[in-house]
Amino acid sequence: MPKKIAIGGDHAGFEYKATLIQKLNSLGYEVKDFGPFSDASVDYPDFVHPLSSAIEGGEFELGIVICGSGNGVAITANKHQGIRAALCWNEELAALARQHNNANVLALPARFISYELAEKLAETFLTTEFEGGRHQNRVSKIACS
Repeated sequence: MPKKIAIGGDHAGFEYKATLIQKLNSLGYEVKDFGPFSDASVDYPDFVHPLSSAIEGGEFELGIVICGSGNGVAITANKHQGIRAALCWNEELAALARQHNNANVLALPARFISYELAEKLAETFLTTEFEGGRHQNRVSKIACS
């Protein structure tokens, strides 16, 4: 189970992020908050690019990004060759993102799911292992380089 988690997003995800950090800390995770640090309007790429670079660089194994729809943060994270961000809105998607796609970033849509569900999705994502095997060949073909 990974212990160092990167988390970030935008103003729409700020409240979920702040509460989720407390939950993850209570479960023994070391969490780095890449921002934002208030609910004032911000541009999510300013936070998601540094988070993604830190995961690519090996500082963190997994990350969580949160914005209103989850799309903006997922699209931004996925611009990085070493990132496989998955937008999830139910537990099965969160599990499959890890099991079949070896996703390393969970994208959450704060305006479309409850906080309680966001917490369940994070726990599922963080505790599910990549199955490898037949899925490894597919995952190896994702990067453009």
